[in-house]
Amino acid sequence: MLLDQGSERQRSGALGEDVAGGAAMQLLIVDDHPLFRDALASTIRLTYPDATLHEADGIEGACRVLAAHRGIDLTLLDLSMQGVSGFDGLVTIRTRFPRVPILIVSGHEDPRIMREALHHGAAGYVPKAVDKATLTRAIADVLSGALAIPPGLAQQASPGAGASRKASLAERVARLTPQQLRVLMMIRQGKLNKQIAHELQVGDSTVKAHVSEILRKLEVISRTQIVIETALLDFNQIHNTHAG
Repeated sequence: MLLDQGSERQRSGALGEDVAGGAAMQLLIVDDHPLFRDALASTIRLTYPDATLHEADGIEGACRVLAAHRGIDLTLLDLSMQGVSGFDGLVTIRTRFPRVPILIVSGHEDPRIMREALHHGAAGYVPKAVDKATLTRAIADVLSGALAIPPGLAQQASPGAGASRKASLAERVARLTPQQLRVLMMIRQGKLNKQIAHELQVGDSTVKAHVSEILRKLEVISRTQIVIETALLDFNQIHNTHAG
């Protein structure tokens, strides 16, 4: 659990350097239990000792912090807080600050809740009972623009595969905005985020936000899975649908 296992400083520190690239990172922890906020902050500092950590004990407080500090790179959010119903807190933050990825860190381990959180815009989901290595890997994944979900959830698939899955995937691709579709095409060409940002003349953070949304809308967990899943789709037809 997050409250124990305190001996991964060297390995997790190397991971922090890879993800942060030496930049001063800002993270926001949103949880109404002070003890868990402290435990989470201690875990994060092992990996990102130079990061600036902000804390909030509720959704309104989180929104105030996000409004005051526009450079926050990631929000870690508990679903179950006093005065918050269901996914209302997640939806509120996503709506008001859509460019800040949200990693859910929750005591709920029901796969249905995890999937629903992803559908509501979370960039990842980590049960509170995981060890420190799993948490820091999830943070690194989200910061790199990937989805972070428990392995068991990623392996679960609905029974009807084959042609019906292909049709369903085409419908999900059609939900992408024109800019997200352009990013998707570049991902399929094997281009990195920096190359995509250069071609589209936008910032790296904007590309990361687009990639996170693409992963969420297509219901996949990695760039590699994007390429594999969309290999057989007729993108000319999808492009014409967007153009129309």
